[in-house]
Amino acid sequence: MRRFATLYEALDTTTSINAKVDAMVDYFTTAPAEDAAWAVFLLMGQRFKRLVRSASLREWATAAADMPAWLFEECYASVGDLAETITLVLDERGDIAEGHDLPLHRWVIERIEPLRRLEPDEQQAEITSWWRALPRRERFVVNKLLTGALRVGVSRTLVERAVARVADLPRETVAHRLMGGWDASAGAWRALIAQDDGEADLARPYPFFLAYALDEPLDALGDVADWMIEDKWDGIRGQLIRRGGETFLWSRGEDLVTERYPEIEAMAAALPDGTVLDGEILAWRDGAPLPFSVLQKRIGRKRVGKKTLADAPVTFMAYDQLEHAGEDLRERPGHERRACLEATLQGLDGFELSTIVDVSSWSDVEAHRASARDRRVEGLMLKRRDAPYGVGRKRGAWFKHKLAPITIDAVLIYAQAGHGKRASLFTDYTFAVWRDDELTPIAKAYSGLDNAEIRELDRWIRSNTIERFGPVRSVPAEHVFEIAFEGLHRSTRHKSGLAVRFPRIARWRRDKGPGDADHLDRLVEMVERLERGEGPT
Repeated sequence: MRRFATLYEALDTTTSINAKVDAMVDYFTTAPAEDAAWAVFLLMGQRFKRLVRSASLREWATAAADMPAWLFEECYASVGDLAETITLVLDERGDIAEGHDLPLHRWVIERIEPLRRLEPDEQQAEITSWWRALPRRERFVVNKLLTGALRVGVSRTLVERAVARVADLPRETVAHRLMGGWDASAGAWRALIAQDDGEADLARPYPFFLAYALDEPLDALGDVADWMIEDKWDGIRGQLIRRGGETFLWSRGEDLVTERYPEIEAMAAALPDGTVLDGEILAWRDGAPLPFSVLQKRIGRKRVGKKTLADAPVTFMAYDQLEHAGEDLRERPGHERRACLEATLQGLDGFELSTIVDVSSWSDVEAHRASARDRRVEGLMLKRRDAPYGVGRKRGAWFKHKLAPITIDAVLIYAQAGHGKRASLFTDYTFAVWRDDELTPIAKAYSGLDNAEIRELDRWIRSNTIERFGPVRSVPAEHVFEIAFEGLHRSTRHKSGLAVRFPRIARWRRDKGPGDADHLDRLVEMVERLERGEGPT
């Protein structure tokens, strides 16, 4: 744990990408295989299922620090991060107590994971004994693991780069080996860095290739004939694998979701062995996509009943082929992979094939994009015909050209401190629209303002707080913001009866007062238009 805490501190105290990679290389080079495996698990953002309630940690830390509950809560509100607050309010200790200088993997396996099997009073005894024994740095990291908030400014890509340097392998190879879930074990680490890991697992997917948002004029892309133009489908990105007579369906989040979509699993049985398709899981009926809100009825359900299957039917919209007869096709040009995909799906029932739009100019492309909502799609995908299928994002190969977002004007009513480097600022906001004469919450957003605006709004929130509800503060209904989002649908889970997709702040409307904010009736009309396949007004 001491070694891992040193790594965490090194990563947390620099913004240099190269310095972060160097620190991880140093750690992976010297750490035991079991510790390196758990470090990969944690640094890639994976976390333990909730072990201890946050409220319990606050209560136990308050008692351990021998301070009033109100004072601890004030400290928490000021710091903004529970793990850091607990670390700071407890007395500093000297050298680590005997029996606590354990390797990372033993801390996880023998101490942290067994917490889930203990009663609350037993958990309290264990955790407070750690707090008393550990120096500040190790205590802070353990608290981070307990709260599930080990954010340290390291992306999956940087972890892949560090491991690739240690193993002297291409990053793409490491990225592929890490796909499909990570087993934090010494054997998994050795296989990850081996020069030849043998035959790949049947279920292992390939890393997904991602698109950049188009931020330049279409004609800057050159000849339109060099590009394949497709609709951008509004579903769940998926990779469908047929190997060894078995089917595996992976989401982009690396969740194995085969059992959740039995109709896709049944369709895939007809695929030739050694086939991997890239595409989209879509709610689909009568040859057309259904709104994403229909697909949401299937998300998270491990088992689906007959009614759900009937109410929310799905299909697999294929748009790329990554493997044919067991051969990796990713280095082939996009147009060759497309030809292979068309041949693979010819005559197969159930599958949908994303259409390549017939265009002769960029103005044709823009016209097709303008009618995207009529087809219930998000916009267009632009794929260079000669581009291989890469790993992650590679600028210049794939672009997404989405429709302009839907926007509304809404009033700020609640604020909460952010996380990580924003833990001391109020950056998470709740916005409302009018329902008759009352403001009704409609969306939460935390991105879109620049640093100067965040600091200005933070000062105003602190000076104008009306009430506090734990970490949340209510504020006067004075400031109006333009909120942008990608979709809008009905929801029984929200007080407004509506839910928005991917909300963010477009701009601070200083020219408007709270009475100028939108009314819920207008949003309901938007939903009705979207349900008819029309654009919002």
